[in-house]
Amino acid sequence: MKLLTSREFNRDVSLAKRAAHVEPVLITDRGQPTHVLMSIADFRRFTGESENILEILAMPEPVELESDDLSDGAWDHRERIE
Repeated sequence: MKLLTSREFNRDVSLAKRAAHVEPVLITDRGQPTHVLMSIADFRRFTGESENILEILAMPEPVELESDDLSDGAWDHRERIE
């Protein structure tokens, strides 16, 4: 499994995506594993999902996240500008 720090991941997302086509990529934050990036094919094998077009079309609508939901703590020390 490829290992990337969150800094390396942020610096070169394309590299992480290319690596995820070969094997899952473990992303760390301050030395602790926090995320795994994998290809959709690997994800489907892992979860047992099929690639049946009917099942894909029947998937629920994507959920939109607020920007506050995406906070990973890296910017929490900054004051909000309103």
